[in-house]
Amino acid sequence: MDGVLKYMLEILPSLLQGTKLTLGLFAITLVLALPIGALVSLGLRSRFKPIQWILKFYVWLMRGTPLLLQLIFIFYGLPVLHIYFERFSAAGFAFVLNYAAYFAEIFRGGFQSVPEGQFEAARVLRLNYSQTIRKIVLPQVTKIVLPSVGNEVINLVKDSSLVYVIGLGDLLRAGNVAMVRDVTLVPLLMVGAIYLALTALFTYLLRKVEQHYSYYH
Repeated sequence: MDGVLKYMLEILPSLLQGTKLTLGLFAITLVLALPIGALVSLGLRSRFKPIQWILKFYVWLMRGTPLLLQLIFIFYGLPVLHIYFERFSAAGFAFVLNYAAYFAEIFRGGFQSVPEGQFEAARVLRLNYSQTIRKIVLPQVTKIVLPSVGNEVINLVKDSSLVYVIGLGDLLRAGNVAMVRDVTLVPLLMVGAIYLALTALFTYLLRKVEQHYSYYH
């Protein structure tokens, strides 16, 4: 038992280093994909048809193909067109494009849930479109979409392991390297425990956010 504990402490730094990369990708994706998704959802409601068609095609393409395929295409396929990305940049680009499309659909459903009469009331109050969205619509939409956004956030934690395919030293890769080197399943068990801890933490934080917006009924 002491030997196992000693071994776990020995490989823990490398796993934590992998966790750092995983959390970095998670943060970048969330910070960029959420506002992009919100903007795309507004574009999907545009009366200018070409914008609608382009954005609908983008959402259809991102949601209709696996994130793993998109990741491989960006890192290994785009160099054929002389477009190159560093490994982490390729991962961030793929994840932001993919998750922004999912968030766009979530926000679109949220905007559709807001009664049309509220837009009419905002016009009566002489609020412009930007003020209407910011002061009246977004607070309501935020509450509506929080559960769905929360599910995507949890999925994002787990999907981050896909960067293993392009050789990034994330949490899963660090565990796999230790497993192959030492011929033991202990590293993968520790990886699983860290993922469980991360998902538990973010689930708790998301519930707190939902409670914060619970005053909208």
